[in-house]
This record gives sequence, C-alpha cells and structure tokens, in this order.
Amino acid sequence: MSALDIVRASALAVPHGFFGRAGGRSTGGVAGLNCGLGSGDDPATVEANRRMAADAILPGAPLASVYQVHSPKAVIVTEAVPRDERPEADALVTDRRGLLLGIVTADCAPILLADAKAGVVGAAHAGWRGAVGGVTDQTIAAMISLGATIDHIAAAVGPCIAQKSFEVGFDFPEPILKDDPANERFFIDGPSGQPHFDLEAYVVARLAAAGVRRIEAVGLDTYALEDRFYSFRRSTHRYEPTYGRQVSLIGLPAQ
Repeated sequence: MSALDIVRASALAVPHGFFGRAGGRSTGGVAGLNCGLGSGDDPATVEANRRMAADAILPGAPLASVYQVHSPKAVIVTEAVPRDERPEADALVTDRRGLLLGIVTADCAPILLADAKAGVVGAAHAGWRGAVGGVTDQTIAAMISLGATIDHIAAAVGPCIAQKSFEVGFDFPEPILKDDPANERFFIDGPSGQPHFDLEAYVVARLAAAGVRRIEAVGLDTYALEDRFYSFRRSTHRYEPTYGRQVSLIGLPAQ
C-alpha cells in the first residue's frame, strides 16, 4: 500500500486535503483510495478508505457527507449521519469543531472554503450543472448564515477535469452563454472543432463574482493524470464498468 497523496492549498488556514487515489485498500478497476460509496466497491473497504483519509486530516473526527445529486444545494450540518440518512445536496457547511466535511469527485471540481476567523468551513461538489446553478453561491450564503464574512472566506478548487480534456457538445455552451455572454471566455475550440469547457476557471470566476478575495486553483487534471486521480470521463471512454472517486476534506480542529 502506497502513501496517501494529499494536495493542500496555502489559501486555507484550517485542516484540509484534496486526496488522490494513492494508498487505500481498494483493488481492481478502482484500486487505491476509492472513497465513492456508489462505485460498486465493497462498502466496508470504502468506509475503511474514508476513515484512513479522515484520520490524515483530523484523527478520529467523524466525517459528514451528503448524497450528491449534481445540484446547487448546500446544507448546514452539525454531525455525521448514517449513510442512508445523508441529505441530498452537493455542498455542506459547519461551524462545529472536530467535525470533518467531505465530498467526492471524479472529474467534477471539489471546492473547500474556510473563514478561519469566524470558525466556519464548507465543502462543495461542482459539476458543470451545479457550478452553473450556483452551488458556490449557496455554499457561501450558508457560511455567512453561520457567522462567516465574505471578506474572510478563502476558497480552493481542487483537482478536476481540465479544459484540454473536457470536450463538450456543440449545444453545450448555449445555456451558459444565455446566462451571461461573457462566459464565452470559458470555451475554446478543440482539435476536433468541438468546444472545450474550462470548469476550473468558471468555478474560480463564480467565487470571485460572489466576493471571495482569496482563491487558489491547484490546476491538476483528473482525466490526464491517470496514476494520481480517478476520472469518470476516462473510465467512460474506455468502457470500464465503474470508476473510483477521490475525497476532499476540511474541518476545524477540536481545540
């Protein structure tokens, strides 16, 4: 078993980490630190992987998560709940110390946020639907409702599919450009002539538009970096039966 691959962001002054696939107990097509409960992997193995990741950030801390549905919905959590009681949402926020927040991704953008001064943190899963729908805006609003201030919120965008790897259909840009014609800057024509979307840059722009002043994007392509990250699109292109998910975690220390 290899060491865990943890990407950290200097923008965040609280315990956190964007995990790669290295380490963990999963085998086969999802070998490594697969943290996706919906991946078809052995549930006990996935839970062991999630515990391993959590202990690398806040040893012994409970891990709160949500049932992700590609929505813009953010929820406030105060405790970890059983798997079948998780709320349907794509972001979660807390001011409870000693509680870890976690989201899983496999090309979508993981976003971790913190107001270290107020003691409020958030984690969001942003596929293109959630990103365009405003998952970052709802996460920030939930943090502010717990006492965070926009001037003190910092955000980091973790490993996700890069523009060079994210070819989309010709009709894909239309609703995004209808929302704001300036969004044209997030598209380029790829080698085949089809558009490519820059999810990471779009998320950064949404965070900035909401007033977040300190934003860090790690710039790691989940599709291209096969040895480091799981990728839904890469697995789909290869007609693989399933794919793993990497986890991203953030929390406030108990003391």
